[in-house]
Amino acid sequence: MADLASSSSGIRKLNSHNYGYWQTCMESYLQGQDLWEVVAGTEAFPPENADALRKWKIKSGKAMFVLKTTIEEDLLEHIRDEKTPKEAWETLAKLFSRKNEARLQLLENELTGISQGNLSISQYFSKVKFICREISQLAPDEKVSEARMKRIIIH
Repeated sequence: MADLASSSSGIRKLNSHNYGYWQTCMESYLQGQDLWEVVAGTEAFPPENADALRKWKIKSGKAMFVLKTTIEEDLLEHIRDEKTPKEAWETLAKLFSRKNEARLQLLENELTGISQGNLSISQYFSKVKFICREISQLAPDEKVSEARMKRIIIH
């Protein structure tokens, strides 16, 4: 855990544009550090036993540290006062999963105007998939179909 900076250096800090990427990477990182249980809620409440309580507080503190240090400072205000990692995780999930019409329109515009340009085909494909995934997260009822994604890539 002391080596957080180097072991999570491949994870970009959460900002207003990369929640899906951050969420996926953080979940894997937290699982690898044996901290996911306190974030996911299977160990959400402190145990009664004194020794188990001490261990839970250590895990909870580590998880909160990871969450707070892997987000941009302006987002920290949203979770600063949360008491448990589960509360912090849920707050961030709510913040980024609510439908944002302006962001959705921006993504739709980006998707319709996307071109390969100097990108390799795999980079281009990844970019299209990333935008489609972002649209699906913001508006699950307006999910981009496989057929539409293929038409965009071929175009």
